[in-house]
Amino acid sequence: MINLKPTKGKLLVAEPSIFRDRSFNRSVVLLTSHNINGSVGFIFNKPLDINLKDIIPELNLEIPLYHGGPVAKNNLYFVHSVPNLIPQSEKIGDNLFWGGNFEIVKKLLLEGKLNNEDIRFFLGYSGWETKQLEAELNTESWLVIKNNYDNIFTTKPSSFWKNELKRIGGEYLIWANAPENPSLN
Repeated sequence: MINLKPTKGKLLVAEPSIFRDRSFNRSVVLLTSHNINGSVGFIFNKPLDINLKDIIPELNLEIPLYHGGPVAKNNLYFVHSVPNLIPQSEKIGDNLFWGGNFEIVKKLLLEGKLNNEDIRFFLGYSGWETKQLEAELNTESWLVIKNNYDNIFTTKPSSFWKNELKRIGGEYLIWANAPENPSLN
């Protein structure tokens, strides 16, 4: 279940030891690409304090944005589960797709044909150069696990990391209930 090979569609669960990294502390990253050129993913459990309407006022929608990672933080990205509605999407796993025609996404949002259970928006992404992710795996910064969610968009961000550690079990159970700042223990 854990320490699988990183491939697109898998989840990266931050090891408790990377608590000093502001971007990745207690993160769960969905890998959207992994090949000889590197890896790309999006942090699925770090909502921002802004909504889609804050960056695209004409949409006027209270759809939360998420911190996708520390790379290209001013760019908007999205992952969804409706490729039949959004052309030019790239498959990343069972019922999960990355990107697509954004003009159609805007139209679907305005028509109410997309909601938070179909799509998630991110500012920035998580990226690793060739062999960088493997090096981080060797230093035990990440656990690679299978994405077992029928709908990952319905996971509760505030408990996603904790719940994954509980699912992994063993030595990770103690970390699941540890305070975010170990000095508060």
